[in-house]
Amino acid sequence: MNIENFETIVVETDLLILGGGMAACGAAFEASYWAKKNNLKVTLVDKAAMERSGAVAMGLSAINLYLGLKNGKNTVEDYVNYVKTDLMGIIRDDLVANIARHVDSSVHLFEKWGLPIWKDDDGNYINEGRWQIMIHGESYKNIVSEAAKNALKELGENGRYYERIFIAEPIMDGDRCIGAAGFSVRENKFYIFKAKSVLDTMGGAVHVFRPRSVGEGLGRSWYPPFNSGASAYFTLKAGAEMTCQEVRFVPVRFKDSYGPVGAWFLLFKSKATNAKGEDYMETRAAELEKWAPYGTAKPTPANLRNYLMLLELEEGNGPIYMHTEEAIKKLVAEIPDEKEAKRKLKELESEAWEDFLDMTISQALNWAAHNIEPENTPSEISACEPYFISSHSGASGAWISGPKDLAPSEDYHWGYDNMTTRKGLFAAGDASGASSHKFSSGSFTEGRIAGKSALVFCVDNPDSVNLSNDKINELKQRILQPLTTFETHKNYANDEDVNPNFIKPKMFMFRLQKIMDEYAGGASVNFKTSKPLLEKGLEFLQYMKEDAEKLAAKDLHELMRAWENVHRLWQAESHIRTMLFREETRWPGYYFRTDYPEMKDEWKAFANCRWNPETGEWEMIKREIKELT
Repeated sequence: MNIENFETIVVETDLLILGGGMAACGAAFEASYWAKKNNLKVTLVDKAAMERSGAVAMGLSAINLYLGLKNGKNTVEDYVNYVKTDLMGIIRDDLVANIARHVDSSVHLFEKWGLPIWKDDDGNYINEGRWQIMIHGESYKNIVSEAAKNALKELGENGRYYERIFIAEPIMDGDRCIGAAGFSVRENKFYIFKAKSVLDTMGGAVHVFRPRSVGEGLGRSWYPPFNSGASAYFTLKAGAEMTCQEVRFVPVRFKDSYGPVGAWFLLFKSKATNAKGEDYMETRAAELEKWAPYGTAKPTPANLRNYLMLLELEEGNGPIYMHTEEAIKKLVAEIPDEKEAKRKLKELESEAWEDFLDMTISQALNWAAHNIEPENTPSEISACEPYFISSHSGASGAWISGPKDLAPSEDYHWGYDNMTTRKGLFAAGDASGASSHKFSSGSFTEGRIAGKSALVFCVDNPDSVNLSNDKINELKQRILQPLTTFETHKNYANDEDVNPNFIKPKMFMFRLQKIMDEYAGGASVNFKTSKPLLEKGLEFLQYMKEDAEKLAAKDLHELMRAWENVHRLWQAESHIRTMLFREETRWPGYYFRTDYPEMKDEWKAFANCRWNPETGEWEMIKREIKELT
């Protein structure tokens, strides 16, 4: 493809929202309200289509963050302590509390917009666990995205959204972010978005590590495969400080289809056992005492539950089973009336299947293909490959300014809520770090907080931003370079995948995944690593950086794939560097440092990093954890 045929389109706005997931929808909804009052422009740019974009794309069977503050059963402090325990003490209290105190109102909006939420006979929400409520959520994202789009439409010409546009690079003016550059994945169009403030909500990262699925299952993952590290790359390249880049998330899910286990553990009270039928959470309880105070807390942190399961597998006690059949039978056995018991059995069977039809259809297909009836047969569970996701039980993302009334010091609050350490650049959802367990409702809520704050920045900085034509042309040439590289060298060899002059995106991804899997503690090495392994992996990543300059794309789809892998590469490097920096094991079950096998008091701190755009060097930063008083 000849890049001279690409049309250059320049879009000017006040607030630029990057992403289309729950955080982006929250930002668009909230920002539109305040933009109308201040006659400001709001523009949203999504890589996909908002109806099915982001981690909620396939639907959900539960909203995992709802406090129910009005009923007085839970408090914001309760939730902060829960999140802190699950992340082994490494969270920003101020950020978690800020989301928690506002999240209920977001859930009430979802219900107002048409989301069906399970209720009992008295009209109360039905809880899956203490913080989770059940929903009929196959169309969850459609409902929320429709509200976001309608809010933008109410702004008239001041509200716009662009879909199927891949954002490749931040645009900087000194230490201020003034926009983003990207391209359409459907048309020969190159886009420059100029803005007074930019909100990064482009999701986390999957396929940085080699997945367990191979062959016909290649690409299957628990976290959406289209999330490729765009958020981390954008903030890293802008020169923003990052936090918790070592904290990857390794969820335990139903084997091969990645079906979630939350409803089975929390709603159906199911148990997981080894192949001998032993409940390893009970037989290995003494191991948890080594990780006190977190290991002895209730509920047990997710990474430690993983760790006990991995110990079972290392001793040859697999497969690990989720006893769905026992859970259902036990629930039915508690009902004395035989007719009512039969009715309840049918209801539970329906709920069991709906749990996956709402959010992971492939799990239902897998069960059917293997003649597994969850009411009669147990099903295998397994630890997935690692993901980077700060909205769940991970924490990686940008270091952002907290709310003034909660932030404990100046290094926790420096002006605008959710602004990164670069002026005008904000982050929410999986783009912001150290604020775990926000899930879908919390991400939407954080998007609302960040969207409003970013508009305040626009009001305070009303002058238009300037961007020269030379800078635009430089960005265009660099971002579209893979197309030029392919066009220049495509006739050198008969097989376009084997060419000494370039590397294709798929081959690049395989190389990256192999390095991360074997050296950075992937699934094939039981999530174990060490300083020599990490240093070797970092050495190989430097070769990958050189190879990245030779990425080639034959069409727009491959151009997107090429840049996705550049983004993954930066996420990978920040991950290895931060794991090297933190000389302890704090999250066994997510990763284990064999050379530093214990948790250390001196490392109850944030391990932060920053890439310096001026020097190209990395800076590692240890920041004190300051709890709310």
